[in-house]
Amino acid sequence: MTDDTLRRVTVERTATGHFTATNERGGTIAFGTTGDAEFTPVELLLAAIGGCTAADVDVATSRHTEPTGFSLTVTGDKIGDEDGNRMTNLSVTFTVTFPDGESGDRARAILPRAVKTSHDRLCTVSRTIEAGTPVTVTVADA
Repeated sequence: MTDDTLRRVTVERTATGHFTATNERGGTIAFGTTGDAEFTPVELLLAAIGGCTAADVDVATSRHTEPTGFSLTVTGDKIGDEDGNRMTNLSVTFTVTFPDGESGDRARAILPRAVKTSHDRLCTVSRTIEAGTPVTVTVADA
């Protein structure tokens, strides 16, 4: 890997069932597994899918006009079977509205194509999941 392609997040345990992820730029996000208000790792995965494709679609559509409403919902079923725990039936549903007028009409017209292009080519997160990229796990010497 090169400096241009390498991405890194460090996860630190802050208490039992509580963690903080820190990116290379110093941004942090707390998450956990205890049922508190913090996002769970699975919810972070869903947020990553949604955030990635939302960013792509926002760039494509907002160059025509600012949306009057822009949200999406990402869902999936967490299952456990002979293959272990995993998510199935992942789905992203956009709800986007634009103002009346020519620029809103242009944005509405490209919305389906922007969503498809994000899904088919641009969204690194969903593309990685669909490609089934292996994850290597090791234990470093302390």
